[in-house]
Amino acid sequence: MAQIEIRNLTFRYPLEEKNALENVSLSVDEGEYIVLCGKSGCGKTTLLKHLKKELAPKGEKDGEIISATEKIGFVMQNPENQIVTDKVWHELAFGLENMGLKPKEITVRMAEMATFFGIEEWLDKKTSELSGGQKQMVNLASVMAMHPDVLILDEPTSQLDPVAAETFLSTLDRINKELGVTVIITEHRLEEIFPVADKVIVMDNGRIVAASSPREIGESGCLRSALPSAMRIYSEIKKGDCPITVREGRRWLKEIAGNKQLQLEEVNEKEPNDFCIEIKNVFFRYSKNSPDILNDFSLKIPRGKISAITGGNGAGKSTLLKIISKTEQPYKGKVRIEKSTRVASLPQDARLVFTEKTVELNLRKICRDDEKIREVADLLGIENLLARHPYDLSGGECQKAATAMLLLKDPDILLFDEPTKGFDSEFKEEFAQILQSLKKRGKTIVTVSHDVEFLAKNADYCAMVFDGRISSFAPAREFFLSNVFYTTSACRIAKGIIKNALTCEDVIKCLNTK
Repeated sequence: MAQIEIRNLTFRYPLEEKNALENVSLSVDEGEYIVLCGKSGCGKTTLLKHLKKELAPKGEKDGEIISATEKIGFVMQNPENQIVTDKVWHELAFGLENMGLKPKEITVRMAEMATFFGIEEWLDKKTSELSGGQKQMVNLASVMAMHPDVLILDEPTSQLDPVAAETFLSTLDRINKELGVTVIITEHRLEEIFPVADKVIVMDNGRIVAASSPREIGESGCLRSALPSAMRIYSEIKKGDCPITVREGRRWLKEIAGNKQLQLEEVNEKEPNDFCIEIKNVFFRYSKNSPDILNDFSLKIPRGKISAITGGNGAGKSTLLKIISKTEQPYKGKVRIEKSTRVASLPQDARLVFTEKTVELNLRKICRDDEKIREVADLLGIENLLARHPYDLSGGECQKAATAMLLLKDPDILLFDEPTKGFDSEFKEEFAQILQSLKKRGKTIVTVSHDVEFLAKNADYCAMVFDGRISSFAPAREFFLSNVFYTTSACRIAKGIIKNALTCEDVIKCLNTK
């Protein structure tokens, strides 16, 4: 008997004409690792919420969900939304106390979880002092302390840096393999989870359109640009056996290249000489007795370019954007921006920008020109979301609607904090075109992001924040080609085989012309 059986599930949100889920049927066996994929707004989050009764959305529902267990844990996309107490040990104990466990049993479970997750040193820390990656690990430990049979995760690494994301997903793999916990996860970062998944479910327009093993899904090509890099390159070359991991991709590429080192023409990017933002010797802390977040920080932002800021969770990247947008003030140092320059910022939690009941009302608060609103809504593909409440949107849909509000302000400098989180690969390409068109109009774009693949293809310059200051600043290709962890999977696959290859497109181009 299946652990969870979904039979002909159809669901529609209130006041909506179109179904969010359409005749969905799915069987989940005990101990399976299932990855749910598809475009933003295709119904993934809606389906996951239906699997946990407490989170099931309101609306018209038909069909049934039969579950052999009620012990279902849920880890959300935004770590902040799930933290409810002031200290880490309080967070671990919170759910156990609500279950009515005795103090001695709570202590035993907390000790077990702290050891398994390697977070013993965090127990007395304030949750507000943790980085995003640490908060998400605490969320996972808190859920696992309740001994769930099924663990559901909705894009849990969307706000984590590459190193923290890899650590989180490795821990999740251990939970599945060592504890036998069933894992159902939605995730746009497929490089790490495709190799360990048992089954991949692909959704489109509220329906399941494919369900098979990761390798079979890759060979079918139904996910296209969303596939892990090794599979994406293979799908264009179609020679040999389909690789999944970076290691398999390197072996496959060596065979295709004939053990010869290939080379792409080197691109020499110019050093910038025109800057619109100058940050000089800035010091910043959130309270008088807290440590400095930015410590003698200096950076110049090139005018009319796309500049990316990357680095670990808690390094000070989001704080930097707040200082540029003047929502926070440094206690020492200077930030120079021309007086007539208009600056607009989109925070990491896009829901913070919404104050009205519908997406359309939020857009009208920025601009009353119907034609401009229609133009931006069409550009971002949110025409069908205008009547929806912002809090009913998926992560990707919410990000699109918030981006529409930012574009309607028509600023000279646009600041984005993790703009691609929740975006499917197809819309990332559309979003890249939007950024490029803004750049052509002379706009300056500064984006804080952990999305290395996106930055490698679209940023002009890249800076890394470490220990409160800039540790490196360089043209984007030079930056990513020189890194090991903060680089693309395609670069790791091609290293030592194709010189100067950074993206999947680089590798494919070289193989097609060799």
